[in-house]
Amino acid sequence: MADNDPGLHARLEQLEHELEDGDITRKGYEKRRTMIMSQYLSPLQLEQLNTGLRVRNADDAGEEAAQQQQQRPLPIGNRMSYGLSEITAGPYASFYAEDGGGGDDGQMDEQHTAAGNGAAATGFHVQTPTPGYNDTGGAAPSGVQRFQEQQLGMHRERQNSYNFNLGPSLSPSAGEEARPDSRGSQYSSQNNTMVDSDYAFNPPDGKPLQLAEQQQQQGWSSPGGGNSRMSTMLGDSAGYFSDFTGQQMMDDRPRESYGGPQRYSIGEAFSPTAAAPPPLSHLPSAPMHQLPLEPRDLPFAVYDPHNGNTPMSKFDNIGAVLRHRGKMQARQPAYWILDPKGREVSSITWDKLTSRAEKVAQVIRDKSNLYRGDRVALVYRDTEIIDFAIALLGCFIAGVVAVPINNVDDYQKLSLLLTTTQAHLALTTDNNLKIFHRDISAQKLKWPPGVEWWKTNEFGSYHPKKKDEATPLQVPDLAYIEFSRAPTGDLRGVVLSHRTIMHQMACLSAVVATVPKGEDTDTFSSTLRTADGAFVAPRHGRGEIILSYLDPREGAGLILGVLLGVYGGHTTVWLESRTVDTPGMYANLITKYRASIMVADYPGLKRAAYNYQQDPMATRNFTKKMEPNFACVKLCLIDCLTVDSEFHEILADRWLRPMRNTRARDLVAPMLCLPEHGGMIISVRDWLGGEERMGCPLSIQDGEDSPDEELSSPTAVQGNGYKGLLDSGNSEKKKIVRSRNRTELSEVLLDKESLKTNEVVVLAMGEEARKRANEPGTVRAGAFGYPIPDATLALVDPETNLLCAPFSVGEIWVDSPSLSGGFWALPKHTETIFHARPYRFVEGSPTPAMIEPEFLRTGLLGCIIEGKIFILGLYEDRIRQRVEWVEHGAHEIEHRYFFVQHLVTSVMKTVPKIYDCSAFDAHVNGEYLPIILIETQAASTAPTTTGGPPRQLDIPFLDSLSERVMEVLYQEHHLRVYCVMMTAPNTLPRVVKNGRRDIGNMLCRKEFDNGNLPCVHVKFGVERAVQNLPLGDDPAGGIWSPLASQVRQDMLALHSDKQYSGVDHREVVIDDRTSTPLNQFSNIHDLMQWRVSRQAEELSYCTIDGRGREGKGSNWKKFDAKVAGVAMYLKNKVKVQPGDHLLLMYTHSEEFVYAVHACICLGAIAVPMAPLDANRLSEDAPALLHMMADFRIKAILVNADVDTLLKQKTVSQHVKQSALILKIHIPPTFNTTKPPKQSHGCRELGLTIRPAWIQSGYPVIIWTYWTPDQRRIAVQLGHSTLMALCKVQKETCQMVSTRPVLGCVRSTMGLGFLHTCMMGIFLAAPTYIVSPVDFAGNPNILFQTLSRYKIKDTYATAQMLDHAIAHNAGKTTPMHELKNLMISTEQRPRADVYQRVKVAFAQAGLDRTAINTIYSHVLNPMVASRSYMCIEPIELYLDSHSLRRGLVVPVDPDTEPFALMVQDSGMVPVSTQNSIVNPETNRLCLVGEYGEIWVQSEANAHSFYGSKDAFDVERFNGRTIDGDPGVRYVRTGDLGFLHNVSRPIGPGGNLVDMQVLFVLGGIGETFEVNGLQHFPMDVENSVERCHRAIVRGGCAIFQAGSLLVLIAEVRTRAYLASLVPVIVNAVLNEHQLVLDIVAFVALGDFPRSRLGEKQRGKILASWVSRKMRTIAQFSIRDPDAEGSVGTAMPDDAMGRRGSAQSGRAGVGSLRRGTGTGASSLRHVESVTHMTLMEEGEPLSLQTSQEYGGHARQDSQATSYTDDRDARSDATPTNETPRPLQLNTTLEYSPVEPMHFSDSPEALARHQHHHQQQQQQQQQQSGGQGEYNMQATYTPGGDAFEQFHLHDEEASPGQQASSSAAPYLDYRPVSPGLGLHEGGAGGGGGGGGGLRVANHTRDVSEEWPQEALRHMNLAPLGRMALVGSDEA
Repeated sequence: MADNDPGLHARLEQLEHELEDGDITRKGYEKRRTMIMSQYLSPLQLEQLNTGLRVRNADDAGEEAAQQQQQRPLPIGNRMSYGLSEITAGPYASFYAEDGGGGDDGQMDEQHTAAGNGAAATGFHVQTPTPGYNDTGGAAPSGVQRFQEQQLGMHRERQNSYNFNLGPSLSPSAGEEARPDSRGSQYSSQNNTMVDSDYAFNPPDGKPLQLAEQQQQQGWSSPGGGNSRMSTMLGDSAGYFSDFTGQQMMDDRPRESYGGPQRYSIGEAFSPTAAAPPPLSHLPSAPMHQLPLEPRDLPFAVYDPHNGNTPMSKFDNIGAVLRHRGKMQARQPAYWILDPKGREVSSITWDKLTSRAEKVAQVIRDKSNLYRGDRVALVYRDTEIIDFAIALLGCFIAGVVAVPINNVDDYQKLSLLLTTTQAHLALTTDNNLKIFHRDISAQKLKWPPGVEWWKTNEFGSYHPKKKDEATPLQVPDLAYIEFSRAPTGDLRGVVLSHRTIMHQMACLSAVVATVPKGEDTDTFSSTLRTADGAFVAPRHGRGEIILSYLDPREGAGLILGVLLGVYGGHTTVWLESRTVDTPGMYANLITKYRASIMVADYPGLKRAAYNYQQDPMATRNFTKKMEPNFACVKLCLIDCLTVDSEFHEILADRWLRPMRNTRARDLVAPMLCLPEHGGMIISVRDWLGGEERMGCPLSIQDGEDSPDEELSSPTAVQGNGYKGLLDSGNSEKKKIVRSRNRTELSEVLLDKESLKTNEVVVLAMGEEARKRANEPGTVRAGAFGYPIPDATLALVDPETNLLCAPFSVGEIWVDSPSLSGGFWALPKHTETIFHARPYRFVEGSPTPAMIEPEFLRTGLLGCIIEGKIFILGLYEDRIRQRVEWVEHGAHEIEHRYFFVQHLVTSVMKTVPKIYDCSAFDAHVNGEYLPIILIETQAASTAPTTTGGPPRQLDIPFLDSLSERVMEVLYQEHHLRVYCVMMTAPNTLPRVVKNGRRDIGNMLCRKEFDNGNLPCVHVKFGVERAVQNLPLGDDPAGGIWSPLASQVRQDMLALHSDKQYSGVDHREVVIDDRTSTPLNQFSNIHDLMQWRVSRQAEELSYCTIDGRGREGKGSNWKKFDAKVAGVAMYLKNKVKVQPGDHLLLMYTHSEEFVYAVHACICLGAIAVPMAPLDANRLSEDAPALLHMMADFRIKAILVNADVDTLLKQKTVSQHVKQSALILKIHIPPTFNTTKPPKQSHGCRELGLTIRPAWIQSGYPVIIWTYWTPDQRRIAVQLGHSTLMALCKVQKETCQMVSTRPVLGCVRSTMGLGFLHTCMMGIFLAAPTYIVSPVDFAGNPNILFQTLSRYKIKDTYATAQMLDHAIAHNAGKTTPMHELKNLMISTEQRPRADVYQRVKVAFAQAGLDRTAINTIYSHVLNPMVASRSYMCIEPIELYLDSHSLRRGLVVPVDPDTEPFALMVQDSGMVPVSTQNSIVNPETNRLCLVGEYGEIWVQSEANAHSFYGSKDAFDVERFNGRTIDGDPGVRYVRTGDLGFLHNVSRPIGPGGNLVDMQVLFVLGGIGETFEVNGLQHFPMDVENSVERCHRAIVRGGCAIFQAGSLLVLIAEVRTRAYLASLVPVIVNAVLNEHQLVLDIVAFVALGDFPRSRLGEKQRGKILASWVSRKMRTIAQFSIRDPDAEGSVGTAMPDDAMGRRGSAQSGRAGVGSLRRGTGTGASSLRHVESVTHMTLMEEGEPLSLQTSQEYGGHARQDSQATSYTDDRDARSDATPTNETPRPLQLNTTLEYSPVEPMHFSDSPEALARHQHHHQQQQQQQQQQSGGQGEYNMQATYTPGGDAFEQFHLHDEEASPGQQASSSAAPYLDYRPVSPGLGLHEGGAGGGGGGGGGLRVANHTRDVSEEWPQEALRHMNLAPLGRMALVGSDEA
């Protein structure tokens, strides 16, 4: 109907937003609203709506009062504040209402105090249930009585709550008398509903208007009407602090400690807040719902227990009741306070209590400047209950809102509460203030600002001047705010109004009043008196004696221990909770004070009862004066959330009954309180009756006999209009038995298995349930009772908000006037928790309909059986687990549910040596994984003796304990545990309740997520628990296999084009100075001579010194002369011949440029190399020596700076000693700084280029790249390539001769070399040189130079810019002229670089489009460039799941949290074409997938230096099957894709289509698991983000054998076990990967290169050789679990088990058992002794003295370094053991092979002797090798020897060739080759690999190509895998 019309909802909602945003006025809003309504509703409905639900103005009050007298309001549904699309803006409407003011925030209706507002005393007057306005006998009703009476007649049409009909039956017509309904929680909406709250002052009836106005001016306003829990929202405080309560708390800032996250996990896309219906259910058309239980009534009005003529309804609030008590029970004691020994410490009578409370109120009113409704903090200890009660009641009388603070010692919490509530006054005692002062001084804290502290114990009493002159009570709506912690540990304040309190008190008084008396009552009339007026039968005191030990400052303790005593005039005896621990003390106090009501909790009662069982006489003889006698006890109220039926038997039969209480079983009354929602009691056993009206079957038998009997039978509707469930045919006897059963505590036996699916199967009830309680597979549950009177209770599915079916488990939702209206200042939480709306399916409609009343979500899960509430636990105490199965061919998925309490019980009963236990589930990777926390003494490291050493953990024992826990839970509950964590006793986070500490499982979950649990051991059960791990299309073959490739092709074939770029051929390049085509120059030397002849006097080179000053520049002529001088020096002195190799080791200077050109004109081969780093000699010296050996260096050319460096003692000694061992001859060194001067140029001296030198294949320059692992890649460049490189630079960057060039960093290779040595000559532009050393010292120099010389294009690296930004350089230098700052990257661009550079240099005027990334490759320094694209980087968010399958799917990052953000690397430069090719099939990839980047360009290098290998040649001869067969590509070995975008460019903003390249990473770095490809950097980023203890950039993941290993560098050593699940979960959640091993290294132990890059090779090498210095290692998977989840078992593994994850098992797989060992925690000591088993006959892997090898791992997995590494050759340092997939024999020698003369044995002996010298030398040099802490590394020593010289089996040939493999071998290997060639070995540069020595060969092997290890070339040469796997 209209209520459910989506159009109406939508339009009203839009109107709401307009009003909120201030777009329309209130008046306009009402007009528009009426107009909209009229289109959907009939005129009658509209009229009813306008009368019943009007948005009131302040001046409406008078009219409404009149209307109230004439007509009954028309309730729409139940609490119509949300009936029609939230007629105003929800509960916080008043924040935005224009008629603001200072009144109540959203109050409900005055008529809502519930029947009788209370319960009667001894004699109670029963009123007729039929309502009428004259029931009071004609007397003018008081305000509160009027509430009661209106309750009775007000709420017609209760059934309308559930039938969603807003039709004509909305209200009874004038003539018809509607059937009255339960007057419980039916909220009428006439006035003061949530929707019409106004802040204006409404004077109550009878009060003169002037008085009201006068009060308002004083800042006090009288309470608005409205008696519902909704009226308490934020009280009047919103008027005074509207800025605070309204807006400040509604903003979306993450609140750190107040409020916390939302509680419920919503499975489907359904938001209770948005009130959108849940998704369509698979339920039948008209599913059975258990409809909400209708409220019961109080069958009588409540009267004062001390005076049967005083109705309690005449009091509006507790303050008024207190004044009454002060007069009427003046001399009776109100409180007795006892100490732990049971002695009275203090007591107070009612008149004294009242007098002191009045005094507090008077002082607050007169001295505090507080307004009505302001907050006042009450800071008292639990023992100061009298002072606390005085302060609380004083606040009530004064009209301020009390904020009790129950944890006085928690300074942070206190401070937070004072700030949150804006309390400026705190009441406390003198004693507390002293303690505070001491603590705050001791901890150097600050007093909370703006708070005044008053000591109430010094106030004294109030003495009014005239008798009976009391200040009129003007209380705000709010009474107090109770702060409690949610299960998650977050603080939340619950607001409680006076009306709420009075209603709760009335209910409790009624319950107490109706408790049946014992059987031995006297028959004599208690009213008869003797002649002198005394009573004949002694009368018992009318008030009760309440004995409580619960905390009186919160929850049930406050309600029963403070408020109920005042309401009923009862005496409260309070004792500390520890008093109960003393045997006999509790029983003695009950007897002594003749307690009639015991307020207790289970722990206390258990202690007392069990003490009595152990030693009854201790209790009986506790005191000689009296024997324990509990005859007076009427009720034992137990504060709890779940009922312990088993204990009830002991309590009643073995403690209460022996203490002479004949009603022992009837006393026991567990009460269901809501500790998170103000402690209000919602269910307790009672004798009030009225349960027939709840509308549910009251016995299972009734329900079963005739489920709809009550609906069909005409007698079912009784005379009073209620439906009866007992038809008149039943016998009287049966009725009596039943009514007695109903007041008993019900017990049921439930089927445990059914509970897992949320079904309730009752196996037995009552006595039978007790007898069968121990049957296996059952759960015994006890009931609390019926809901309290006036409460509507529903059972709802917490995930979908649908009403549950009968006999199922759901969340208890309750609505009652006794409940709070919301949280303090948390509107969103209030909305979802306190105003929840359930849904139900209605017959004939497929969509669920919303149910009318709003409920409070209690967070308690349970069921309703026979109308009684059974609670199984908190929502947070339920663990979910997904189960899957296949039934009739369909894949079924369901969840099973487990209650923590049941699990804990099982563990504690069956597993020994466990101190305590808890459990929770973590949502990881789309499923809930159960985590068990165990506290055990075995996990404690506390010393056994005082001052002794800490105890060592018994890891095997902890392991077995964990396994036992997993086993028990699996056997008993079928729960598949994900992980068990062990901690020492009392270390898990606790929650304190009534002075006792219990593990808070949600606090544990919070700490678990943060990695902060103090765990010492963790054990995973991944195999069983983790289910949804994805598989690729070809789990064994990987994403490049023909099968997987075909699947992608089929998917994309219809719409996609092939991925290749266009090409811009520039055949002719014109010199802009001379307009000469530069094509006619075949080499740079000829062009230089042309410049000398045409621009002899122009500046060619100039150096800028460390202070930014220009050096003495060289013109072209002088430049020519200097080059000639160096050349002649080399020719004459060094005797250089064409083809000689010269090593150029220069600092960045002009001398370097001269030397390069001198080599060119001599025909010598120049090998530039950066100077040695004295601090990293262990890496640099071997690198230098191997270059000398490999390239047969004739001479080393240096300048003065390097000459000095090489002559330093430490450096020269190190180099000489290393050379001695390696048998390498060190060539002579020549300093070219000051060669003999030449007056002639090169041409005159005959230094010209010969034709042979410009032939293709003749090397001119060799660029040597060094990977982070110090592995070398050597690329040769000829003259044609150098000229092409210059051409591409000039044309792509639009470089001109008028703008200078700058050379700064990396001048030995790539763009740095071009800009330093070549571009100035090519352009005829001057070149300025800035030394990197000067830049490091003063980064500003670079930016000053750029600015001063107006340089347009320059080159930089990310590290360089990071350095500049860190030093705030370049911010003030104008950089408007810089148009192209090229940031070179060889991998995927770092996403943060652009943003940081843009922000850092924005001030300097650097245009954001001038910051451009360049994709450089060792074979082409500019594969793609962003230069002059004129747009910011294009950011794409890619779906990570698709990416793993080889697909590129852009997604919206808002909807896909784990999307991968990538930035483009630009477009193709001039004369270059890029294609994306499948590396396996050599077919062009389609748009939508990624592949290998292939480049065709003039500027490509043509070979790795010295390589003649056929397969290597193939690397430079890539040809696509389906592309142009004439195009020859270079294969980069990097993965990426081309993407088309359109962007507006230029002043007109015209859209331009661009095709940009995105680089994802090197193939060699990826690894495959289950046929899915992963990029390590993405996994590592996830791990580095997941915990603050993990160092950024300090994490590496790799596959070693079949194991997926993650190494993390951590800042801490404590409790690393708690970090492991955080890491494992992060990887599982974001990448669907299960790690096998997580290992931690200490801060500083993680191998990094000098530029801070991860040295993956070293990490892998040291790991596999067992020499990684880890702090701890944890194994995640069970090594012995065969076929563990997600494992693809390869066909070709020869019966061996492969990786638990990887697609194919590598030959060198570590066997699970020995590879990881059994213990999950392994300290490094135990690891080093593990043996490594290799399977594969001819291999032996040595791990002792020899440097053990690492056989080929999973073929697709682990080669880690990217392609730069792949061409590697010789640098030896700690080498990576990458799997070698291919044939290792190489027919290659750079010049000719060098052999060492010594045998390997001799070398080894020599080396052993030399190691000692090296260690001594290290101490002298101070130059620590970065890896010197590793066992694999000799500190300061030559890394080469660690590798080669340990490898005694390696032949000399191997060693020689290992240093000489500067290229990547892509060669396919036939199955016949394979491992007999040593294919499983893998050495890194100079022999630095972990080589598997092969005993079967004595022929010398040449060094195997690195490439194989680096580039995961499985894709490129699948046969390699075949070869290695079949070997």
